[in-house]
Amino acid sequence: MASIVLRGVDKIYAGGVKAVNGLDLEIKDGEFMVLVGPSGCGKSTALRMIAGLEDISGGEIHIGDKVVNHLPPKDRDIAMVFQNYALYPHMTVEENLAFGLKLRKMPKAEIQRRVVEAANMLGLEGYLKRKPAALSGGQRQRVAMGRAIVREPRAFLMDEPLSNLDAKLRVSMRASLNQLHERLGVTTVYVTHDQVEAMTLGDRVCVLKDGVLQQVDTPQNLFDRPVNLFVAGFMGSPAMNFVTADLVRDGIAFANYRLPIPASTFTDKPGLGDYIGRKLIVGVRPSDFEDARSANGHNEGWARIPVRVSVTEELGSEINVLFTIDAPPVMHKDALALAQDAAGDEADGSLPLGGGKSLWTARVNSRSQVRPNQDLELVVDTHNLHFFDPESGLAIGHPANVRG
Repeated sequence: MASIVLRGVDKIYAGGVKAVNGLDLEIKDGEFMVLVGPSGCGKSTALRMIAGLEDISGGEIHIGDKVVNHLPPKDRDIAMVFQNYALYPHMTVEENLAFGLKLRKMPKAEIQRRVVEAANMLGLEGYLKRKPAALSGGQRQRVAMGRAIVREPRAFLMDEPLSNLDAKLRVSMRASLNQLHERLGVTTVYVTHDQVEAMTLGDRVCVLKDGVLQQVDTPQNLFDRPVNLFVAGFMGSPAMNFVTADLVRDGIAFANYRLPIPASTFTDKPGLGDYIGRKLIVGVRPSDFEDARSANGHNEGWARIPVRVSVTEELGSEINVLFTIDAPPVMHKDALALAQDAAGDEADGSLPLGGGKSLWTARVNSRSQVRPNQDLELVVDTHNLHFFDPESGLAIGHPANVRG
């Protein structure tokens, strides 16, 4: 096992396109680090540079105590798992698992031991004599992972390994990956565009945008304390709702709503008081709403918002309530980037509707009998509101943004 450290790593392609820009990242020995971000953010390029499949344009990459900038992939003692499995179709599962070890001229007994151990670990014991064509997608991905495991490398590098699987299988494979990491304890760098995957797998998550590191932290801290508007909107599903609002001494005003802000919020978010009498961007997580009819036990700090329901998405244990507010979408570049990314994926978040309106999402308990085209009173937990500077997009009061 080994730590992986990137110091000021750049990747510049022909024409001056910077795919990765000054990336500083320290991945601890045995850590499961997830690189996440929208398409084209540089996450796969960063992984390929760690692997040695892509030359770096500047900076240093350390694996363990060794600088590996100019080492070929075979000398870096890492194993990669790709999204397309990359199995040899004419070989059995057993032969696929053993192939790389045979190339290294490893003793037969040791090859057999490693293959059997990996097959048992991955539930492939009954498939060793089958060829890839006779396997399901999930089984093929297990073989690809087994081929990495038998190497017993210092680090695993995984590039969207679950993206070709259906939704249900992805959930079970995520659980398998968690168990594997718990068992093997090998340093793992995992690339995905799926922030749910990032939240459920990573010890820590590194959020990238346009080749620049935005924030690296635990999944819960990224959700609760995003450093800027982009991270806030990217992490969490459904996405955070945004609006430009006026901050007054006792609350915020936007559209036809006025929400009180608890006094503790001004204490917890240094610098927020400086925005009184000014505009700022407010973020509200869908999970911080509830149907007022089932929220009688909630404490002070929950504000009531009457809405007209446009669409409901019934998910069994909860319901997504989509409604419009009389406020235009936030025009900050990061909010626009998020809306563009969502339009190519799933349409949630503050999407423009025309006529100066935005679409918001509230997630309420399934006991709510809410239906489309109904009037509904929601409550929102104002203790959990997020505030962003309208110019920079930085989270107001976040420790990384507070000048000491």
